[in-house]
Parts: sequence; structure tokens; C-alpha cells
Amino acid sequence: MARGITESDVHTAADKIVGAGERPTVERIRAHLGTGSPNTVTRWLETWWKGLGQRLEVQQASLSLPQAPDAVAKAAGELWRLALEHAQANAKEALEVERAALEEGQTALQAERESFAVEATALRDKAEVASQAERVASTQAAELNRLVSQMEGQAAELAQQRDVALEQAANAEIARQAAERRLQALQDAAQTERETLAKHVQATEDRAHAEVDRARQQSRELQSRLTALQKEQTASQKAHLVALEQSNVKAMEAQRKAEIQQAKAEALAGQLSQLRDLPAELELVLRQAKKATPSPRKMARRNVQASQRKKVSAANRKTSAADLD
Repeated sequence: MARGITESDVHTAADKIVGAGERPTVERIRAHLGTGSPNTVTRWLETWWKGLGQRLEVQQASLSLPQAPDAVAKAAGELWRLALEHAQANAKEALEVERAALEEGQTALQAERESFAVEATALRDKAEVASQAERVASTQAAELNRLVSQMEGQAAELAQQRDVALEQAANAEIARQAAERRLQALQDAAQTERETLAKHVQATEDRAHAEVDRARQQSRELQSRLTALQKEQTASQKAHLVALEQSNVKAMEAQRKAEIQQAKAEALAGQLSQLRDLPAELELVLRQAKKATPSPRKMARRNVQASQRKKVSAANRKTSAADLD
């Protein structure tokens, strides 16, 4: 709504428009003044039209000729009345047009007001929804910040656990490599021991076969000698038979020992194959195997002693045979 528009301003503007030969309207008055709301200009324009007749009568009185003839005065008065009636009709018509335009403007203004009210309600609803959404967003942001802080703490804890796990994995890898080296060393030692035992068993079998061959040779020799001396030396034959039986017993004992050594070697090989996954028990099994199996040096010493005993026994038998001859 415009400020500073008075009734005098509107009346003066209307007079100037009429003086310019135009009919005063709301738009022309506003254009002449350069301001003013339609409602205010319309209200003050209606007062201008209402006071127009009185102003014209005053102007007529000021323009009347006191000494004019009656006919002239009467004709002038009639002319002035017709002018007034015409002016009043024009004013009324213009007023009706202005009133219709004002009503249309008021209707449009009311529609605009209703539209503005609807828009304002929609805007208030949107503002309320936006405010609620902002509150929800603020709550969600606070919750997200809390979750982010919690996840950062969990990430730091997981990183620490990861470092500990990596360190434990590195230590486990070092321990595994050490265990593999120890297992390889034990496997090498077991392989060496097994090869040594295999060689010892082979040597024992060879010596046993040699002993058996020698025993058989001696048995054949004794059998020949016993056959020749059977009639004359029954007692000597019995002695030779006893000696032969002892030789057979020794040969069988040597064969049995060789089989025992072979069985021990095979059992030890089986134990070594089973102990590949049990390195902690390998040393105990090896110690038990070593305790159960005589060392090669002891076996060699025993074989030498047995050979010496056999040689002494053979020498004694030869001496006895020579004595008998």
C-alpha cells in the first residue's frame, strides 16, 4: 500500500487530467502521481466525483453575468444544467466502470490473497517438514558421529589385534622353521642311523652266512672223518656228533640273531616312518632302539670273540682228533 497519498493530491490530479481533456481514471491518476494504491485512489476519486457538481455551481456563480438579459441568463442556465447533467451522467458511468474495475481488482486481489494463503500454508507445512527433517537429520548426524567414533575405536583395536596377530604369526613362522630344521636334522640322523643299522644287519647276515658255510664245511669234514672212524672210534664219533650239533645250534643261533636284527631293522624303519609327524618322540624312540639293539662296535666285538671261540674249539677238536689218531 502506497504512503503519503491524500484526498487533495487525488483531487488535484483529477482536475489536471480533466483540464487536459481526458477523463480521470484510477490508472491515469496513479500514472500522474507516480504512486498510490488502487483502493486509496478509487476512494478519493469517488469524493472528487461527488463534489464535482458543487464546484461547478460555484464556478457558474462566479462566471454569471449579473446584468445579462433574462433570456440569455435563462439559456445559459439551461445550457449549464444540460452540461451538469451530462457531466453527472459521464461521472456516474465512469464511476460504475471504475467500481466494476475495482470489484474485479478486489476479486482478483481476494483470489491472490487466497492463493497466497494457500501458498503460505504450504510453505509453513514445508517449513515444518523441513524443520522436522532437520531435527531428524541432526539426530541422525549425532548418531552417525557416535557410530563413527565407535567404529574408529574398533578400527584402532582391530589394528592393534592385527599387529599382535602378525607378531604371533612371525614368531610362529620362526618356530615352524626351527622345528622344520630340527625335524630335518632328526630325519637326517634317523636316515644315517638306519643306513648304519642296515649296513650292520647286512654285515651280520654276511657273517652269519659265512659262519653257516663254514659250519657246513666243517660238518661235511666231520662227517667224512666220522664215517672213516665210525667202526673204530664210536666214542670219538659221538663227540664229533655232539660238536656237529653244537655247530648246527650255533649256526641256527647266528641265523636267528640275523633274523632278529633284520626284524629290529624293519621295526626301526617303520618307527622312523611313523615318527616323521612326531619329532618330539623321535629321540625317545631312537634311544629305546639303541638300547634294544647293540651297537655295531659291540656286535663286532662279540663276533670277534665268537670267532675266536670257534677257532679255539676247532683247534681243540683237531688236537683231540690228532690225539685219537
